[in-house]
Amino acid sequence: MAGGCLMNYKSSYFILTCLGFGFAFLYIPILSMVVFSFNASKLVTVWDAANSPTLKWYHSLLNNEEILDAAWISLKVAVINASGAVILGTLAGFGLARFSQFRGRFTLNAMTTAPLVMPEVITGLSLLLLFVALEQLIGWPAGRGITTMTIGHMTFSMAYVTVIVNSRLATFDTALEEAAMDLGARPLKVFFVITLPIIFPAILSGWLLAFTLSWDDLVISSFTSGPGSSTLPMVVFSKVRLGVSPEINVLATITITVVTIMIVGVSLWMARTARLDKAAA
Repeated sequence: MAGGCLMNYKSSYFILTCLGFGFAFLYIPILSMVVFSFNASKLVTVWDAANSPTLKWYHSLLNNEEILDAAWISLKVAVINASGAVILGTLAGFGLARFSQFRGRFTLNAMTTAPLVMPEVITGLSLLLLFVALEQLIGWPAGRGITTMTIGHMTFSMAYVTVIVNSRLATFDTALEEAAMDLGARPLKVFFVITLPIIFPAILSGWLLAFTLSWDDLVISSFTSGPGSSTLPMVVFSKVRLGVSPEINVLATITITVVTIMIVGVSLWMARTARLDKAAA
């Protein structure tokens, strides 16, 4: 008995130690970047104890038109991409989950999941060639820009949404829909009143994932963007190649803060919804 307790204690200590090192490896660099965003020195690795902490780099970032314009473009592309990917991905996931036997199902499944494993360089290059060929044939799109970049982002974002929605529908209790139709509800009303509210957490998760993938994308954006449509990752990458600026630390700190607020807000909302559903049951 004593030997078993000692083994369990050692095992728990080893697991906690591994977890501690893992979280430290992940989050210490992020925390150091947040701390150095308040550094007065232009050198991002040297702490100016005499003049720090300071907010001067925050003021400098707010006056940097290049970064602000790139952030606005990234935000527009990410929101449009996430919304479009959710619509297309939900339709594809619903079709794959509910219609198990139809001609072309294997092809549809393969086409919707291929972007998950396709290298982004191949996807970006193929999209660039497609847009160039379409411009030569029909005159659209007239050059590369926000439109082509958004279409490019949707091609891989909708694949993630399709997988999420399809997985949720695979465990969906269809008896609820059948009961609603037995009571006289039409299929369209059943979808919006019964199905959609139940799978909404999966749709919201897909939207957030598509938004994050689009906001963070660099490779496909580089192939499908044009003059005046540089996204935030493209601007940051171009600046990092010339040396890390303290403004990059500030930008990363603001991004981390916004993402943390979004994650906490969504988590609290989903936990509250789960409690209400449990109480109603």
